[in-house]
Amino acid sequence: MLKLDQLHAFYGKSHVLHGVSFDVPPGEIVALLGRNGSGRSTTVKTIMGLVEGKGSIRWKDQEILDRKAFEIAHLGIGYVPENRDIFPKLTVHQNLMLGEKKGGRGSDKGQPRWSFDDMYRMFPRLKERQHTEAGVLSGGEQQMLTLCRTLMGDPDLIMIDEPTEGLAPKIVELVAEYLRELKRRGISVLLVEQKLTIALEVADRCLVMGHGQIVFDGTPTELRANSYIRKEWLEV
Repeated sequence: MLKLDQLHAFYGKSHVLHGVSFDVPPGEIVALLGRNGSGRSTTVKTIMGLVEGKGSIRWKDQEILDRKAFEIAHLGIGYVPENRDIFPKLTVHQNLMLGEKKGGRGSDKGQPRWSFDDMYRMFPRLKERQHTEAGVLSGGEQQMLTLCRTLMGDPDLIMIDEPTEGLAPKIVELVAEYLRELKRRGISVLLVEQKLTIALEVADRCLVMGHGQIVFDGTPTELRANSYIRKEWLEV
């Protein structure tokens, strides 16, 4: 579905990604792990057309490298950045409405895969606060809202950058359940995460990055068993 081949990326003259290759099959959760500065966020931003790249990024058999971010989004790739992008002066419900895609790709009759009720069922706290301005929500609630707004666009692949950063354990569990729900509905996920626990719990496959390259590609079970990789590339 998504396939990266020998991807290099640059910030000005800085060469940040060095030949990154991996794929995200349909309906799989792939975790992209690594320390800060290892190139995980840059990889996602390059896929999304926000960072200059060289090599190949194919999505559903078409080359998308050098496409604009809005075109890539329109092709069915959703992106949840790290900074919890919400419209603070709009209510929770209005934020979700802005994410809505009319006549989504998800089903036969042009009906999107997701409804407002789905969002409120996954995150009951958002239902309680649907008429509240998003700017006064807690960090955890804003994260739920960002995740849900991206889903309302009915993507086939969703890339999520550090969704559990700074969240209470209870909310982290809700995010894990949200990820499982995406998988149940056949949506692919590329999850950029630093917390090994959640990645091992929800991912089908784990990729570990170091110095702008993939240094490990395997199952959560294989990563659990590989103390060298964990020690060398993950533990702080």
